[in-house]
Amino acid sequence: MDSKFKKIIIGTALASTVFTATITPIFANSTHRVVSGDTLWKVSQQHKVSLEEIYKLNPQYRNNSNVEVGDIINLSQTTYTVQKNDTPWIISNKFKVSLEEFLKVNGLKEGQHIYPGQKVVIPTVSSTNNTTTYTVQKSDTPWIISNKFKVSLEEFLKVNGLKEGQDIYPGQVVSIPSASQPTSTPTVSRGSTSSPRITYINHTVASGDDLWSIGIKYGIPMTELQKLNGFSSSHVLRIGDQVRIPVYNIPIKQTPGSQFGELLDWWTEAQYVVPIEKTFIVEDFYTGKRWNMKRTIGANHADVEPVSASDTAIMKGVWGGSWSWAVRPVIVEVNGRRLAASASAMPHDVQNITNNNFNGHSDLYFLNSTRHKDGLKDQNHQNAIVVAAGQKK
Repeated sequence: MDSKFKKIIIGTALASTVFTATITPIFANSTHRVVSGDTLWKVSQQHKVSLEEIYKLNPQYRNNSNVEVGDIINLSQTTYTVQKNDTPWIISNKFKVSLEEFLKVNGLKEGQHIYPGQKVVIPTVSSTNNTTTYTVQKSDTPWIISNKFKVSLEEFLKVNGLKEGQDIYPGQVVSIPSASQPTSTPTVSRGSTSSPRITYINHTVASGDDLWSIGIKYGIPMTELQKLNGFSSSHVLRIGDQVRIPVYNIPIKQTPGSQFGELLDWWTEAQYVVPIEKTFIVEDFYTGKRWNMKRTIGANHADVEPVSASDTAIMKGVWGGSWSWAVRPVIVEVNGRRLAASASAMPHDVQNITNNNFNGHSDLYFLNSTRHKDGLKDQNHQNAIVVAAGQKK
């Protein structure tokens, strides 16, 4: 094993040991999820804490003490110091709490950065709230889970802060709004547990729609929509037409450790997780430096651009202060997932984002991505990708 990877693995193990030894014990009532009829005073009486203590831990209620069903109220503060390579998703799974709950308690938005050394609050839902937690399995959906536990889909979505149609992922921890025990799995078509599962919906053409804009809206290449619907390149859409849209459910893949990324095939997986117009975080595998990028175009691989001038400066620094075609293993952090990829840093050709000090776009490769010029794999990129995935021999 390469000495670099030994250091990473050893460092991760040590960090895990320190984490176990230094975390403040988590009490059963460190947070309270608001239910119908709750007030701050009622919560304080239920958990035998003063209103002032609640205000201190939840300053958002000082000017407006109204609470809403689903709000998370901190009752005691269990904190955790963010380690290198931690993300909200990794931390929420480490503590067996839902990602939505973790984000809400810490005032974070999906995709927002956290940094090593930062203190975050770890929520633990009170047992008096009559909730339990469940770890999402492969092929689970909110509908399947709500049926498994005999709760309404609407209630399940509300408790977990989810919207109808929003993805959930294997390994994610969700709250079950009852003490019910799971029943046998309902009879549904689960498909393969290791391959992407494809379902279909219909889009009704509206004024201004064309296949390109519809493809962007749903994250599907225009050529795929043409083929699926039997449209020629000159086909004209009319208002009211129905366009069939594939919906890809890409299973999360195991990695050797939290510092590595999922190894997703570009053609069948990655291009649907990172579609055109998607903004995400790129993390350099060796330095841990992070910046924001957006996929603006690209078919054989992702053509990407730094979102802002500050992102450009970070990226340029990673490559030693000069733009370069040299490849580096990177992690792409998107929708709570970490994907193995390879990047170069030479601005070229078409530019879509202005005022970012980056005159063009750069290349981002995933497993089996190919070059635009000849449709062949770039072995340097492929080698870097397996490094980021922790699979370099």
